[in-house]
Amino acid sequence: MKPPNLSFLEFSSSCRLFFTCVVLLPCISQVLSANNMTDKLALLAFKAAITMDPFGVLNSWNHTTDHCRWHGVMCDRLHRRVTELDLQALKLSGSISPHIGNLSFLRVLILFNNSFHHEIPQQVSHLHSLHVLRLSFNTLEGEIPRNLSSCAHLTWLGLADNQLVGEIPIEFGSLVKLQILALGMNHLTGSIPLFIGNMSLLEGLGLSLNELGGKIPQALGKLTKLKGLQLDSNWLSGTIPPPIFNLSSIKEFDISNNEIRGNLPTNIGFALPNIEIFSIGFNQFTGVIPWSMSNATTLRWLQVKVNKFSGKMPPLDRLNMLKILIIGNNYLGSGGYNDSSFFCSLTNATSLVVLLMQNNNFGGTLPECIGNFSNTLLALWLGGNLLFGTIPKTVGNLINLQRLVLDRNRFSGTLPSVLGNLSNLVEMKLSYNKFFRAIPSSLGNLVRLARLYLDHNNFHGYIPSRLSECRNLVELDLSSNNLNGTIPPEFIGLSSLSILLNLSRNHLTGVLPEEVGKLNLLARLDVSRNMLDGDIPASLGNCVGLEVLKMQENSFRGAIPSSMSMLRNLNEIDLSHNNLSGRIPEFFEAFHFLENLNLSYNNFEGTLPTKGIFNNVSATFVTGNDKLCARLPEFRLSKCNSRNSGRKLLLKWKLTILIFFVILGIALFLALMYFGWLKKKKRTEPASNSKDDSSLSLSYRTLIKATDRFSSSNLIGVGGFGSVYKGVLDENGIIIAVKVLNLMLHGAAKGFITECEALRNIRHRNLLKVLTVCSGTDNSGNEFKALVYEFMVNGSLKDWLHPSPSPANVDGNVQKLSLIKRINISIDVASALDYLHNNLQSPVIHCDLKPSNILLDAEMVGHVGDFGLAKIMIESPNDTKASMSSAGVRGTIGYAAPEYGMESMASREGDVYSYGILLLEMFTGVSPTNEMFRENFNLHKFVKEALPEQLLEITDPLLLQEMESHKGIGRGDAARDCLEMVYRIGVACSVQARRERMKITKVEAQLRFIRDKLHAAGFQG
Repeated sequence: MKPPNLSFLEFSSSCRLFFTCVVLLPCISQVLSANNMTDKLALLAFKAAITMDPFGVLNSWNHTTDHCRWHGVMCDRLHRRVTELDLQALKLSGSISPHIGNLSFLRVLILFNNSFHHEIPQQVSHLHSLHVLRLSFNTLEGEIPRNLSSCAHLTWLGLADNQLVGEIPIEFGSLVKLQILALGMNHLTGSIPLFIGNMSLLEGLGLSLNELGGKIPQALGKLTKLKGLQLDSNWLSGTIPPPIFNLSSIKEFDISNNEIRGNLPTNIGFALPNIEIFSIGFNQFTGVIPWSMSNATTLRWLQVKVNKFSGKMPPLDRLNMLKILIIGNNYLGSGGYNDSSFFCSLTNATSLVVLLMQNNNFGGTLPECIGNFSNTLLALWLGGNLLFGTIPKTVGNLINLQRLVLDRNRFSGTLPSVLGNLSNLVEMKLSYNKFFRAIPSSLGNLVRLARLYLDHNNFHGYIPSRLSECRNLVELDLSSNNLNGTIPPEFIGLSSLSILLNLSRNHLTGVLPEEVGKLNLLARLDVSRNMLDGDIPASLGNCVGLEVLKMQENSFRGAIPSSMSMLRNLNEIDLSHNNLSGRIPEFFEAFHFLENLNLSYNNFEGTLPTKGIFNNVSATFVTGNDKLCARLPEFRLSKCNSRNSGRKLLLKWKLTILIFFVILGIALFLALMYFGWLKKKKRTEPASNSKDDSSLSLSYRTLIKATDRFSSSNLIGVGGFGSVYKGVLDENGIIIAVKVLNLMLHGAAKGFITECEALRNIRHRNLLKVLTVCSGTDNSGNEFKALVYEFMVNGSLKDWLHPSPSPANVDGNVQKLSLIKRINISIDVASALDYLHNNLQSPVIHCDLKPSNILLDAEMVGHVGDFGLAKIMIESPNDTKASMSSAGVRGTIGYAAPEYGMESMASREGDVYSYGILLLEMFTGVSPTNEMFRENFNLHKFVKEALPEQLLEITDPLLLQEMESHKGIGRGDAARDCLEMVYRIGVACSVQARRERMKITKVEAQLRFIRDKLHAAGFQG
C-alpha cells in the first residue's frame, strides 16, 4: 500500500512533531530533572546549616520525599522549580547556607523571626527572580551585602531587628521597585541616602533604632505613595523638610527619640488627612500644637512627649478615633482656670485608652466631664501640673481605669469614696497634694491595687484596717501625713508587700505589731519619726528580703533582737534617736552589704565591735551613747579599758575551754552508746544470704517488680551517674521514680553517698522528695544502689523548654509554658535555693542546677532534684570561703560558674550563677550550649547586649505569641516590663565576678513582685 500524498508543509510539520516527541522531549525531561535536583540539593544544603530545629519541621526534608511537598516549600506547576521558601517563626537556628543562591527560580524567601546568625551570604544576589526577601528578627551580623542590588525585582526587603552594621549600600539606588524597605533595629550608621527619594513605589520605610545621623533628606518628600515612615530612635537632627508634610498618603509618622527641632506647620491637620499615628516625642520641637490638629480625624495615636511645646492645648473634639494621647513633659498650659476646658473636648473620643499629660503647666480644676471619658480608658496621668480643687465624684464612672496618677498638683479636699468603685485599679498616686481628713475605707475594695501612694498630704485619723484587703499591694506609701492611732496588725501583716512600706512622719503610737514578720519579701520598711514604743519585735528577723530599715526618732526600747541576724541583705539601718539599750550585736559585722548604720542617741553600752561596717567610721554613727566605748578614737567615744577587756577576754577563753571539754565528754559518751548498740544489733540480727538484701524498706526484688525488670519502656532518662525508671508499687499503687546508680562510673558511689547526706535532713516543698534508698546486691550478687523518689508526672523543665521532635510537634501541638508558669517555676527554684543556702545549719550547695534537674509535678510546681554533686558547707566565722564535704567541683558546661574551672571551692554564688543562666534560658528558649555561643560569647552576653531595645527579639516565640494574644495598652507594656526585669535578674545573677552576683533571697522577692505585676495586668497561669 502506498503512503498517502502529503504536501511539503504537511510533511515538514509532521517531521517537526516527530523530532519533538522522539528526540527533544527526553532531553527536556532530563534537563528539568537535573534542575529539580539542583533545587533539592540546595535545600538539603540549607538544612545542613541548621543547628537547631525544636519543632522538627525539617524532618520532612529528605531524599525519599518530593521536595515540593517539604514543609515551607512551594514550587511552580510547570517546571517543578522552587519559587517560595517560607520558614518564619519556627525557632530555627544556624547560618543561612550559601547554596540558597542555587534556587534560581525563587521569588519569595521568608526566614522572619528565627535565630539565624552569621552574615547574609553574598550568593543571595544570584536570586534574580526574587521579589520578597524577609530576614527580620534574627541575629544576622556583618554588613548588608551590596550585591543585593542585583535582585532588581525586589518589592519587599526586610532585614530589621538583626545585628547588621555599616551604612545603607549606595548600590540600593537601583532597587526602584521596592515597596517595603525595613532596616530598623540594627546598628546601621551614616546618613539616610538621598536615592531613597527615587523609590517612587515605596509605601513603607523603616529605619528605626539604628545609629543614623545627619538630616532627614528633602528627597523623601517625593515618595507620594508612602504610608509608613519610621525614623525613630536614631541621631537625626535639623528640621523636618516641608515637602514631607505634603505627603497626604502617610498613615504612620514616627520620628521620636532624635534631636529634631523646629515648629509644626499650622496646616498639619489638613496636610496629613490620612494620618493615624503621629509620634514626635523626645525631640526639641518648640512652638504650639497647631489648632488644625483637630482636623486629622483619622488620628489614633498622638505622641509629642518630652519636647518644648507651649501655649494652650487645642480642642480635639473631632478626633473621634483617638486612642492614645501622650503630651507629657512639655510647657503646655498657662496655669489658668481655662486650661482644664480642654478635657471636655476628649469626651467624643469613645475609644480613648491612654491619656498622659504629666509634667506640664495645666491649671484649673478637674471638670465633671471627666466622668464622661470612654469606659475603655485605662491610664489617666496628670501628675506634675498646677491642677487644684477636689477630685470630682464622676471619676467613679471610669470603671476600667488601671492607673490614676494625680501626684504633684494642688488638689485638696477629701478623697471621694467612689474611688473604691475603680475595681480594676492597679496603681494610684496622689502624693504631694493637699488632701485632708480620713483615708476612705472604700479603698479596701481595690483588690487588684499594686501601688498606692498617698504620701505628703494632710490626711488625719487612723490607718484603715480595710487596706489589708488589698492583697496585691507591693508598694504602699502613707508617709508625711497626720495619721494617728496604732498600726493595725492585719494591715502590717500584708504579705504581698515586697518593695516598699513607708509610714514615716506621722503620729502613730503603740508598738510595732508582731505581724510585721509576715513581710518576708519586703525590701524597704520605714516607720521613722512617729511615736512608736515597746521592744523591736523578734519577728522582724523573718523579713529576710529587707534592704533598708528605718526606725529612727521613735521610743523603741530594750535590746536589738538576735533574730535580726537573719537580715543579711540590709544595706541601710537607722535605729537612731530611740531608747534602745544593751550591747551592740556583733552580727552586724557579718552584714556584707551594709553601707550605712546609724545607732546614735540610744542607751547602748559595752564595747563597739571592730569588724565589717565598724571599720568604716564614715558609715557608722554611734554618737550619743554615753555608756559605749570604742577602740578607734575617730568614733569620739570613751576609750575602752584594756584591763577590763583583758579580764573579759580571759573569762571568754576559760568559758570556751569549759564548753569544749563538756562537748567532748558528751561526744565520747554518745560514741560508746552507739558502739554498744552496734554490738547488741549484731548479736540479735540473724544471718542472711538473701541476694535482695536492702538496708531500707524497699528491696531490690520490690524495685525489679515495680519497674518491670527495669524495662526500657519505663526508662525516664539517663544522667551522669545512672538511669532513672518509672515504677508502680504493688502494695499501694504509688508511682515512683527509681534512680539506679551505675557503679562502674567513676564517682557514682561517691555521688550516692553525697546525695543521701545532702537530703538526709532537708525538707522543702520545692525539693524533690526522696522516699527511701536501696543499697544491697542484685540477682547476680553485684552491688546495687538506688534512690527512690516521688514521681513527677510532668517530667523535667528541659522537656518543656526543648521538647523532642515528634509528629505532634510538627503540627504545632507543642508543650507550652505560659509566662506566669515560667515565673512560678523560677520562684520555686529560687525558694529551694534560698532554703538550701540560708535556712540550714550546714548550707547545701547544689552544684548542678539545670533544666533537666528541675522536675514538675501535676500542678506544674517546680522541684529541684539530683544532688549527686552537692556540697555541704561547714561555715567558718573567720573566712568567707568554706570547706566541703567532698573535694572537687564539677557541673554542666554552660551552667557551671566560670570560677569552677579555676578552683574546686563550691559556693552559694556558684549556684546563683547557674540559676541566672537557667532563668535566661527559660525566657529566651535558647540553651547555653547552643552552637552560637563560642569563645567568650555566652548566653549572659547574648541577653545583656540585647537589652533593652532588642528584648522581644531574644524572647521565646511561644511567649511572644501569648503576649500577642494579651495585646493591649497596659497588658503588653506590663509583659514587656516584666520580661526586662526577669532578664536583668538573670544577667545580675550570671555576672563574671562572684561577689557581684545578686543574692538569691533578693531574686525570689523580685520575682514575686514581677508575678504580682503580671497578675495585676490580667495574665493568668
